[in-house]
Amino acid sequence: MPLVVRRVPGGKHRAVLQVGALIFPAAIGRSGIVAVKREGDGGTPLATMRLLGGYVRRDRGHVPRSRLPLASTGSRDLWCDAPGHACYNRPVKAPFGCSHEVMQREDELYDISLVLDWNITSRRQGRGSAIFFHLIRPGYQPTAGCVAIARRDMVRLLPHLKRGTRLRVMK
Repeated sequence: MPLVVRRVPGGKHRAVLQVGALIFPAAIGRSGIVAVKREGDGGTPLATMRLLGGYVRRDRGHVPRSRLPLASTGSRDLWCDAPGHACYNRPVKAPFGCSHEVMQREDELYDISLVLDWNITSRRQGRGSAIFFHLIRPGYQPTAGCVAIARRDMVRLLPHLKRGTRLRVMK
């Protein structure tokens, strides 16, 4: 069953995630949903993306089983977001001198972070990187372009997700 994300009226970065009859509050990028995604624009791509796998912080609480491949994050785990680098939009290890996302963050956003197939299997420089399905900031604050939901909702969904599950972002 696909995951469907729709923006809600009254907020550019507020959304709902629907899975069948279930509806969860969500946040999207600070620039809302964008048809043409560019690196650093703060937009969530208007697209259907497959779940590829993900990362979890096992040291911060129970993570339910999932059919998704989930790697434990360590302090050296990073994600390259430097458009001119050969590893653009790929996981890398520290030390890494170019621009990157830290996968083992101080906050809880990436405690469960699922990798969406945005600009990965057919990668193009500058089209956006590190588009994840991850945990929400307090108050459903905007993301940098990802889709985010509450931990309790992610924990509820995770056992039903598998590689290839589609997440569809719609206007």
